[in-house]
Amino acid sequence: MRYSRFFAPTLRDDPADAEVISHKLLLRAGFIRRVTSGVYDFLPMGLRVLRKIEGIVREEMARAGAQELLLPMVQPSELWKKSGRWEKYGNELLRFKDRHAHESCLGPTHEEVICDLVSRELRSYKQLPMNLYQIQSKFRDEVRPRFGLMRGREFIMKDAYSFHADEESLQAEYENMFATYQRIFTRLGLKFRAVEADTGSIGGSQSHEFHVLAESGEDLIAYCSHCDYAANVEKGISTRDIPSLDDAALNVIETPNVTSVEDVASFLNINTSQLLKTLIYQVTGGEFDGQTVAACVYGDDTLQEIKLARALNANAIELADDQALSSLGSSKGFVGPQGLRCKIIMDESLRDAVGMVAGANKIDSHVSGLSIHRDVPQAGFSDLREVRLNDGCAHCKEGHIKHARGIEVGQVFALGQQYTKPLEVLFQDKNGKRATATMGCYGIGVSRLVAAVIEQCNDENGMIWPLSLAPFQVVIITMGKSETAMAASEKMYQDMSAAGIEVLWDDRKERPGVKFKDAELMGLPIHVVLGDRGLEADAIEIRQRAGSKQEVSMANVIATVQAILAGTS
Repeated sequence: MRYSRFFAPTLRDDPADAEVISHKLLLRAGFIRRVTSGVYDFLPMGLRVLRKIEGIVREEMARAGAQELLLPMVQPSELWKKSGRWEKYGNELLRFKDRHAHESCLGPTHEEVICDLVSRELRSYKQLPMNLYQIQSKFRDEVRPRFGLMRGREFIMKDAYSFHADEESLQAEYENMFATYQRIFTRLGLKFRAVEADTGSIGGSQSHEFHVLAESGEDLIAYCSHCDYAANVEKGISTRDIPSLDDAALNVIETPNVTSVEDVASFLNINTSQLLKTLIYQVTGGEFDGQTVAACVYGDDTLQEIKLARALNANAIELADDQALSSLGSSKGFVGPQGLRCKIIMDESLRDAVGMVAGANKIDSHVSGLSIHRDVPQAGFSDLREVRLNDGCAHCKEGHIKHARGIEVGQVFALGQQYTKPLEVLFQDKNGKRATATMGCYGIGVSRLVAAVIEQCNDENGMIWPLSLAPFQVVIITMGKSETAMAASEKMYQDMSAAGIEVLWDDRKERPGVKFKDAELMGLPIHVVLGDRGLEADAIEIRQRAGSKQEVSMANVIATVQAILAGTS
């Protein structure tokens, strides 16, 4: 491709609304352009990278035995109502009506549609297992799109769905997809980590996320310093030091105008770990729909709301308002679990706690000597706390929890019969009886990967694309405007193209500095510099982006480039 005819509008300065490095560089290098909040055009340079990622994904999915199809983005409400997700999914599901007042949505995912398809075609266990996948645009109406391709509303995903006759087959395919994802992200040249994860709105019994390690990542990952345990903090478990406190009688203490954990601890001259933190939530969905619940953790812990929602089997939870607190007989800043007229659930670490300080459920007062078994006998227990740095590992008992930030780029789920049962994905089993298929699903954020690679592969001059993903493998930079340099560049361009090398020829009438800056900004791996001096001396400069440079004769340029591409030079 000749640069003079190529649509790649670059910018000299960082856009004002771009926060992370991938967003800045994708805009500056002319890979994407913003259409509206969370929605982007892919320009030719960006699309070339996207297609290369898709190519690697397709190769590995085919190797794993999956078959590609394409499902509609517009999905009828009937399928979502049948699965129970029409209301449960929340505001991220963009619902609309057509001219016939028929309700539909833009697909954020395709469990319902694929189950509908398979339910109409599946007859016998002999057709199982099957793994069907697509690469397609999705839409999720994010409340706050940000970071360019990393958190958009419209995005491109590879989503696969497997169907099985039994759980054993599902587990085998889960492991197959897990290994497939490891190969994909390795081929993409990424530093990544697989972590245990919450199943979220998709549901199921088991899930792992794949995270590209980067400081700009939105997710916090907890991992063990000793064993291979790793999990998203939404799912992670750990052990903590339990404060040694003496059992005592319940006693009311005056704490005027002291409400926060830190202020109460300071006022009473105690550690925050001696306090019981009680939070009141309103619940939507599940057994406690519309009710108020109390959740408790140690004062130095953070309550992980996703864990609480899972423990309650709720669609959503939110902190209760003052009116709800008043109806429970309590006041903001002075809430304690004793005597509350609602469901109470505590973190497992509090099961045998005694001698605690908690709110007294009246203004300007706390209690000391709180014993969970004695004073809150109706409490239930579940893992609610967020894992903390330097906690003990609950798996190996020897290591400690460390933290890293990650960009989630893939996730695998063992769904079981969560969708196949309501959507009636049935088949005849080996005994001639009707049975319900079991199911897995496996997603990769293809467009997000474009940004994730850049977050790991960049320097002060721009992107640094791995050879396997670069939009062009080579850029020919013509120095000067002489007929000799232009003719030599033209021939080099034709010869490289004929040799199957992906080459961009910068034939623009621009200063050399501009050409070099754009080549570095775009992260093109190999720069071949052709100018009068080099041609006269038969010493053509070949530069590797953020790497070495060398001079070779004109006759050896293509062979040298091919050796670099093959990894032998």
